[in-house]
Amino acid sequence: MAGDPGTLLFYEAQASRYAAEGSQRPHPALAGFLARLAPGARILELGCGAGNDAAAMLAAGFEVDPTDGSAALAQIATERLGRPVRVLRFEALEARAEYDAVWANASLLHVPRRALSGILALIHTALRPNGLFFASFKTGGPEGPDTHGRYFNRPDPAWLLQACGSGWELLGLRLREGGGFGGEPAIWLHLILRRRAYCASDRTAVSGASATEPARPSTDHSSSAAIVSGATVP
Repeated sequence: MAGDPGTLLFYEAQASRYAAEGSQRPHPALAGFLARLAPGARILELGCGAGNDAAAMLAAGFEVDPTDGSAALAQIATERLGRPVRVLRFEALEARAEYDAVWANASLLHVPRRALSGILALIHTALRPNGLFFASFKTGGPEGPDTHGRYFNRPDPAWLLQACGSGWELLGLRLREGGGFGGEPAIWLHLILRRRAYCASDRTAVSGASATEPARPSTDHSSSAAIVSGATVP
């Protein structure tokens, strides 16, 4: 979490219910993400929740550093995984070129919009050159709290790409129909980026051309990306 005490309070108070009601299966985008990585790659997970995705990554032979901003959820994940799970707030991320990938499923969606660019910059710094990054966000409607008091930033694709800044190669951006806590329907925005091996000093958005390296086209890159049904999301 970053800067919203109401969101953190929810996860501390509702950790057991959240873990029990969430999907017990890995995120549907995880297998494709892992297929892009070398065997045994080191992965930082931001917002591991009950540890479902971390368990799948560990079982696939990857070196995983699972973290969560909620101490209660970190304890549940520790028991699930049989290994320590760090309590880490996004803004406390200090790693520099330590990870081959960062997996942030349904976690950065709680970062206030004013703070998101800074958190994405910390993630960029934590990745090694050519490292991969996945994040998912609820989209549609204004930013603000839901009926449970959790803050959601709800970016649209164009706003999110602008927030990412330079230094990234866009690999995928798409919308998916799915659900949320308590079975509430939601539209999810999935983003996959690669940290550029060489970063220009300009601050153009990830969707624009870099001063030294042109942005590669992506069939998923559109502010009106097609909606794909059947996503299973915590």
